[in-house]
Amino acid sequence: MNIPAELKYTKSHEWVKMEDETTAYIGLSDYAQNALGDLVFVNLPEEGDEITAGQAFADVESVKAVSDVYSPVTGRVAQVNGDLLDAPESINEGPYDAWFVKVEDISGTEKLMSGQEYEEFLKTLD
Repeated sequence: MNIPAELKYTKSHEWVKMEDETTAYIGLSDYAQNALGDLVFVNLPEEGDEITAGQAFADVESVKAVSDVYSPVTGRVAQVNGDLLDAPESINEGPYDAWFVKVEDISGTEKLMSGQEYEEFLKTLD
């Protein structure tokens, strides 16, 4: 299981890459993409949309099911990774390169876990 130490994580298996104190990228963890299986469709928000920590902001469809993607932070969508719309499988191929959105004016980062904390959390799921 790949868990980059420089990222932050949520219990719903999203990762956060902080660009600076108010801007971050959000994606799905290696654990999540593996559990979901082969992804075939991604539904993303629009630029300018407000997202709220703990609320669904996107969804992914795999050969198994449709699953919500929950925002790990509160903020405004500054950029959407449109490449995922044409190649959702890139999430399976490289989950930490396949970011969903770039979010600005973020808050609500208090509950994010470090890589080590996330790794310990995953051990409780087995």
